[in-house]
Amino acid sequence: MGSCLPKLVLPMEWSIYTTPVERSQDQFDNLEKHTQWGIDILEKYIKFVKERTEIEISYAKQLRNLSKKYQPKKNSKEEEEYKYTSCKAFISTLNEMNDYAGQHEVISENMTSHITVELTRYVQELKQERKSHFHDGRKAQQHIETCWKQLESSKRRFERDCKEADRAQQYFEKMDADINVTKADVEKARQQAQLRHQMAEDSKADYSSTLQKFNHEQHEHYYTHIPSIFQKIQEMEEKRIVRIGESMKTYAEVDRQVIPIIGKCLDGIAKAAESIDQKNDSQLVIEAYKSGFEPPGDIEFEDYTQPMKRTISETSLSNSKGDSKTELKFASKSKGKLWPFIKKNKSPKQQKEPLSHRFNEFMTSKPKIHCFRSLKRGLSLKLGAGPEDFSHLPPEQRRKKLQQKVDELNKEIQKETDQRDAITKMKDVYIKNPQMGDPGSLDHKLIEVGQNIEKLRLEVQKFEAWLTEVEGRLPVRGDQARRQSGMYEAQTTPSVNNCAQDRESPDGSYTEEQSQENELKMMATDFDDEFDDEEPLPTIGTCKALYTFEGQNEGTISIAEGEILYVIEEDKGDGWTRIRRNEDEEGYVPTSYVEVYLDKNAKGAMTYI
Repeated sequence: MGSCLPKLVLPMEWSIYTTPVERSQDQFDNLEKHTQWGIDILEKYIKFVKERTEIEISYAKQLRNLSKKYQPKKNSKEEEEYKYTSCKAFISTLNEMNDYAGQHEVISENMTSHITVELTRYVQELKQERKSHFHDGRKAQQHIETCWKQLESSKRRFERDCKEADRAQQYFEKMDADINVTKADVEKARQQAQLRHQMAEDSKADYSSTLQKFNHEQHEHYYTHIPSIFQKIQEMEEKRIVRIGESMKTYAEVDRQVIPIIGKCLDGIAKAAESIDQKNDSQLVIEAYKSGFEPPGDIEFEDYTQPMKRTISETSLSNSKGDSKTELKFASKSKGKLWPFIKKNKSPKQQKEPLSHRFNEFMTSKPKIHCFRSLKRGLSLKLGAGPEDFSHLPPEQRRKKLQQKVDELNKEIQKETDQRDAITKMKDVYIKNPQMGDPGSLDHKLIEVGQNIEKLRLEVQKFEAWLTEVEGRLPVRGDQARRQSGMYEAQTTPSVNNCAQDRESPDGSYTEEQSQENELKMMATDFDDEFDDEEPLPTIGTCKALYTFEGQNEGTISIAEGEILYVIEEDKGDGWTRIRRNEDEEGYVPTSYVEVYLDKNAKGAMTYI
């Protein structure tokens, strides 16, 4: 008998592997590494988009803070300055930048919702799908590996049985050829050989069956199961590639969607820049600072060919009071004192002297404070407390302030009127439906609102009267105004007790009683001799009245247009200049109402117009 063991020949392409299962396992390992790399790429892209959205949010926040930083504050002086077209254009630019920032927030929101969130969810699904596919692959590998082990076991058993059958056959032939062996031993050997041969045949049949089964399983594994799993993994990987491509396209589309709106924001900035009108801004400046004054007239020629002599005027205090002893006495008596009383006028008004004589007179005189109320008036003006009628302002500015005040009061009246109407309607409802409330409970409120309306109307009438007065003065004055100015200069009656002319305080709310006035006159008489030693402040220049000013408040002095007066205290930045008409008439006038010519030689004087 020859050997009955068939030879198993492996395919050439598998020759480098111990088993076919190892070849399949190697491919699964490569695919597992590649698919994991694909997931890592996807997560890296998600991280990139997330950081981009954070940058967009930060940029939008910085733009909004920048826009808010340069917005004008409400109810501030800065807000009033934004009436000019250039400033309005700047405000429009800030608003457009705020909208521009909003578009970057839209980019961040869309990228987060359409890319980051979607891809994050997809990555989780992809990981689950990948895990499922490789689990199926490992299961198929384990099955084919089990089949391979069964085949190997059947093969080795068949091989062993064949070898045992060959040895039993050889032993039988040897025993049969040996004449010395008994027939029983030969028969025994023959039976043993047949048994072994039968076992080999059974192993062969089992091996053949196992081999057929393995080949079938192997065919199913490599041609059905594994290709199916590989196909699913391939589809999964291609789907991942497509998905990341779609996300990149969405990334671009998100930016492209806001480009038209960003373009509109930039167009708005350009349109705001084109709306700037330099002529309009210049006109606003003119309207804001227009004073309403007429241009000054020609300056008269003053002849200085004759030498100026320091003559002593008849009204000079140094002439009437005399010597240096009296001056020392005055200095000792007046030292450390305030000047609360009015200086009494004891001399008639002198005829108007030449300018040079008047100038010499005031150059040689000593400083004198007119009265305590004048000093108080000057201090109040320097502290910035203007009168209620805005008389300290130039005519045009005063008209605007008065008109603004009238408008504000009218708004308050309208507000109170609306409130009264609402209360009246409520009262009618209460009358018709007593269960809703007591109508009498609203009477005191109606009375209160009515009183407020009446007060506001009185205020409106007062400011409208001042406004009418100012508007009547604004047109160009003719001969009548000149005659009025000439009559004002020709007055010979001196101003007695300038501080007592008007008993109103700057806000118009203070009026003294007649008894107080009489008491003040008596006290002024008692102290008159002491204050006769006062000497006026030295003049530091001259001024010409550009406009008639009615000095109705304490500390001020009336002037007529074209009148020449003396400056004894220049404007300290509060808008008021202290002037003198004669020895007994001095006070403050608005600096904008006069044209000042300061003496360059005067101490502390500044030359300006």
